[in-house]
Amino acid sequence: MSREKEIYKVTLVGSVGNVALMVFKFVAGIIGHSSAMIADAIHSLSDFLTDLVVLVFVHISAKPQDESHDYGHGKFETIASFFIGLALMAVAGGIIYAGGAKLIAWLQGGQIVAPGTLALWAALVSIVVKEGLYHYTARRGKQLESSAMTANAWHHRSDALSSIGAALGIGGAILLGDRWTVLDPLASVVVGVMLIKVAVDLLKTNIGELTESSLPADTEEEILKIIHSVAGVHEPHNLRTRRIGSHIAIEVHVRMDGTIPLSQAHDRATAIERLLKQRFGDQTHVTVHTEPVK
Repeated sequence: MSREKEIYKVTLVGSVGNVALMVFKFVAGIIGHSSAMIADAIHSLSDFLTDLVVLVFVHISAKPQDESHDYGHGKFETIASFFIGLALMAVAGGIIYAGGAKLIAWLQGGQIVAPGTLALWAALVSIVVKEGLYHYTARRGKQLESSAMTANAWHHRSDALSSIGAALGIGGAILLGDRWTVLDPLASVVVGVMLIKVAVDLLKTNIGELTESSLPADTEEEILKIIHSVAGVHEPHNLRTRRIGSHIAIEVHVRMDGTIPLSQAHDRATAIERLLKQRFGDQTHVTVHTEPVK
């Protein structure tokens, strides 16, 4: 099965789970009078929408290079991850606003209806399902080297974390009585803050890729070691690296004996390219510029 189809399959599994949980949570939140559970349901809705974003952008990113995209369309996958981070940030802001409004009303003497046990059960089911989807999606995202899938996996985990917060708030409000019903909206605010942290981390990573950040220092060190392993190649320098979706691009200058035939210099440059592609994947873009030893 192709990489694109594998990503589709994993994302569709998550979509089915998100739709089922979204409906269950909305029903449980409305019937159970729980603002924390309704906030959690909105989060599941955002998960479903980001699944759609992944499906659309991964299809685009899978297209081969063409006249207008010499390096392929991998950046579209990074854009998808960026949109997921923005969606998560927006959802978190909405959850904090709604929960904060209820807390302010409570401080001003308003009453908060105690949540029902159905809302608690919905939170517990969500924790189990979403944590399972996180592990499944994260594992496959790592195997397929998909930043969009990895971002979506964290969206699943953030939903599991929000459900934990909702479960604590709802459970506390139920068990401790009417004086503690404030725990329900308080839990929704805590959930929102947790989601903000996850969204910021996702956005930082994707902004780095979109602004052509270099690969991590340890990866660049590994690249230099691979280049040094080719006989007759000296002083690799001017190393430039970046990520293009699930692939990487490497540009480097190397020095060789200036008296060797051009064909031999070409063979050595080809050997560098072959070793780098063996390590980082066949779709790796490698450019080797040769110079004579001074």
